[in-house]
Amino acid sequence: MPFQFDLIKKDISTSARLGRMITPHGMVNTPAFMPVGTQGTVKSMLPEEIKNCGAEIILANTYHLYLRPGHETIKKLGGLHKFMHWPYPLLTDSGGFQVFSLGALRKITSDGVLFSSHIDGSRHFLSPQKAIEIQEALDSDIMMCLDDCTPYPATLPQTKKSLALTVKWAKLCSEAKTNNDQALFGIIQGGTYMDLRRQAVEEIVSIGFDGYALGGVSVGEPKEIMQAIADTITPLLPEDNPRYLMGVGTPQDIVYGVSCGIDLFDCVIPTRSARHGLLFTNSEKIVIKNSRWRENNYPLDETCDCYTCKNYSRAYLRHLFIAGEILAMILNTIHNIRYYMRLMEKIRTALNEGNFLQFKNEFLTKKGGA
Repeated sequence: MPFQFDLIKKDISTSARLGRMITPHGMVNTPAFMPVGTQGTVKSMLPEEIKNCGAEIILANTYHLYLRPGHETIKKLGGLHKFMHWPYPLLTDSGGFQVFSLGALRKITSDGVLFSSHIDGSRHFLSPQKAIEIQEALDSDIMMCLDDCTPYPATLPQTKKSLALTVKWAKLCSEAKTNNDQALFGIIQGGTYMDLRRQAVEEIVSIGFDGYALGGVSVGEPKEIMQAIADTITPLLPEDNPRYLMGVGTPQDIVYGVSCGIDLFDCVIPTRSARHGLLFTNSEKIVIKNSRWRENNYPLDETCDCYTCKNYSRAYLRHLFIAGEILAMILNTIHNIRYYMRLMEKIRTALNEGNFLQFKNEFLTKKGGA
């Protein structure tokens, strides 16, 4: 079944949208958040538990899976869905951001990126064509174009050069694509320069993709700049395609992004925070190691229906975390992923019932910012 996006409803007070993506491995209700499974696993989570938390799609990383165990190995073993026992929708990013993060270990050329593996120092070349080859071997439902992730800060000449590469590589990715069942998303770069962002929209959209992503955010820029980019650029993207804000973010960022018309989000915040003992609730953020929870017999969140909240107290979770038990990471991650999934469910309900603006205003102003 080829990829399809249905726009179900538009909010009358904001730019928020209710939609649905149809993929070869199932349906995704939007707005949606994708838990990050960098190396073919959401850290400390069984696939069944991820699904039980309400996730309909997860993200895996081309760069890491290319280096280990290798895309050809995964293809021989039946593709990434089978390899990681996740029979539901998958998005793979191109590896561009990971290569960008390598700093001195990589060299950008007009044809791609030469880089040294962070694992063993071996040398590799990632071209747009190679990024598509890897992702087609992985057989993800949604592939991302290879882009040049513009750093922050960057001068106008640097950003123009970076954007030119992103557009060139997007064309090459589109030409390299051979599997019509896999969707391919183009990425809008342009740094903090709105004119360049608008130029990117025109040039990337003219190529024609199944969806469009705003890249180069959450790279160190002030939150106000990220919000300005989402506010200004999202409405310029085609209405009939899904819109993806890459690497975002906090619960507040997500609610704000939805109000701008964003449909897809991903971020390591819920899983990474869980492993470090920071837990999200409807009333506050809980640092579970704090001594105030030593004898607290209540669940993390009495309104939460996750496995952790239904079965364990804050005192027990604190004990596990202080003791360094693996179960602490598991239970904490279950809760944080479910918190994010419940947030997306509340957003979709508010959109369906026509009161998203009220939901947004109440959420962004409530105590604790949880």
